[in-house]
Amino acid sequence: MRAAGIDVGKANLDLAMDGESGVARFANNRAGIAKLVKRLVAMGAERIVVEATGGYEEPLLEACCDAGLWIARVNPRQTRDFARATGELAKTDAIDARLLALMARMFGDRLRRHVAPPVWQRELRDWLRRRGQVVVLIQAQKQQAALAPSAVRKLVARTTAALARELAAIEREIKALIEKHASPALRSSKGLGPVFQATMLALLPELGHLNRKEIAKLTGVAPMNRESGQGQGKRRIRGGRAPVRVALYMATLSAVRWDPLMKAHYQQLRARGKLGKVALVACMRKLLGIVNARRRDELRSEGLALA
Repeated sequence: MRAAGIDVGKANLDLAMDGESGVARFANNRAGIAKLVKRLVAMGAERIVVEATGGYEEPLLEACCDAGLWIARVNPRQTRDFARATGELAKTDAIDARLLALMARMFGDRLRRHVAPPVWQRELRDWLRRRGQVVVLIQAQKQQAALAPSAVRKLVARTTAALARELAAIEREIKALIEKHASPALRSSKGLGPVFQATMLALLPELGHLNRKEIAKLTGVAPMNRESGQGQGKRRIRGGRAPVRVALYMATLSAVRWDPLMKAHYQQLRARGKLGKVALVACMRKLLGIVNARRRDELRSEGLALA
């Protein structure tokens, strides 16, 4: 099997083929990605693995998908753990590319193939990102104005007003996309507001395609066992998609107050002695499972559910 690994940087893409010592470098721009994809097709790459790199890998992923290539994106923690397991402690772009190629050959069958989102989903993802940036900027402006002199506060107020107008425009765009593409499952409980719906649509396309345990693990709300021999440590959540988890947390805060089912579940957990945060995470997992099951039923009725 022809396996390839690509180390993604802000400026460059380093390509390594498993079994070959050389590493080829391409620019991480439209022209460089086109040359890289052409090289992969010519070399007959059957499995390609890249590391998540803060979004710099997304144009490459989409280009490979458009070309019909099999490509998977892995968590950087997985790559680092794999490197340590092979005894490789050094870290360079070339070493990382070769390790990713080795991972593609050894674990290609266990990795999930990346599926490029449709155009509307990419657009929604970009609007969500900009919304998050604007919200952070508004919060920073308000904090800076708290102890500033009056002349500075006037400037801050002007900037804050401009950002508020931009936020309103962004939310109108998000709402328009939600109205076109959100299904009833994403509105089926109290607390599932526009931000939650947009986040699920843009950042969790697997919703409805996985079982409740898989979707909880993917989101990062599944407690992980810590057992060895006779020792049993506390199970804790870890990993997952942080933006999805944040949106789910905010939705759950509202749901445990206003949704009768979630409120009863939360109160039952607290009555059993569970800490507040532990009970809330359990409610996050339950709410996600409910939405996932309802979305799965919708997909089945449409004949789109995965086997």
